[in-house]
Amino acid sequence: MVEKKVSLPAKLINGGVAGLVGVTCVFPIDLAKTRLQNQQGVQVYKGMLDCLAKTIRTEGYFGCYRGAAVNLTLVTPEKAIKLAANDVFRQKLSKDGHLPLWGEVLAGCGAGTCQVVVTTPMEMLKIQLQDAGRLAAQRPVQTAAQAASSGPAPSLVAPPSQARRTPPQRPSATGITVELLRTRGLAGLYRGAGATLMRDVPFSMIYFPLFANLNALGQERAGGQGAVQARSPFWQSFMAGCTAGSVAAIAVTPLDVIKTRLQTLQKGEGEDTYRGIIDCTRRIMKREGPSAFLKGATCRALVIAPLFGIAQGVYFLGVGEMVLGLLG
Repeated sequence: MVEKKVSLPAKLINGGVAGLVGVTCVFPIDLAKTRLQNQQGVQVYKGMLDCLAKTIRTEGYFGCYRGAAVNLTLVTPEKAIKLAANDVFRQKLSKDGHLPLWGEVLAGCGAGTCQVVVTTPMEMLKIQLQDAGRLAAQRPVQTAAQAASSGPAPSLVAPPSQARRTPPQRPSATGITVELLRTRGLAGLYRGAGATLMRDVPFSMIYFPLFANLNALGQERAGGQGAVQARSPFWQSFMAGCTAGSVAAIAVTPLDVIKTRLQTLQKGEGEDTYRGIIDCTRRIMKREGPSAFLKGATCRALVIAPLFGIAQGVYFLGVGEMVLGLLG
């Protein structure tokens, strides 16, 4: 059986649906990852479970989905671009149906590069919304410590009891976007674009070749007599996506930490601000040590594995083809 070529519109629909399903399932873990990666001085959270428990206790269950609207809005074009671009590059680089390893890596590189145009502003906004709860939770801790060590608070600062009765205003994606465009122009939304590119290109170069080879194992077993099925079974695509996603996610976690720190606009008391990728790397190494580059690694693996497992499963189910068939 000759492998059926899927149209570009179908690829885009598949990628979009896959992204929506995956993000909805794993977003709370992604929120915990962002908050853990941004911790520098005051340790508000001890780990992923502690972060989720405190978030639910102080912000409610839907507090775990702060920033989800931005992600769900932009994840459709982001995942569509990523998955579709990889397929297009693979088809262009294939000769007689065969794609060498260097071609797989190059196709992944192209996919990672293409998605940055959507990924950077999406994550820029998402990080501000996700981290707002950590900054709010950090303030009472700092106020108590300051009161114990340095006596009464200065007259310009409201008393702790009054400060706690007045909850901080929650930022909104629209407000952040308008402020960034007003003060910094379009470049404000693309803060950390270099770090995003530095993370996503190696991720795609690892993920897509690994996924393709793991997924091909199921195709070879199912084909028989030299035939290859057009799509692997759902479970095969799901497991291949989970495995390849977790390996690639852990491999680029240090780059993700740098990207998250650079894109975080508001810092807590005593937390560093950075002038760029090199400055960020140097400061983290000097102040927090090498282990800081692996902050949130478990969360990131738990996010990416099911996210790409679901994405590839839905993608290979051919939802886009079914939708186009109904519309046609």
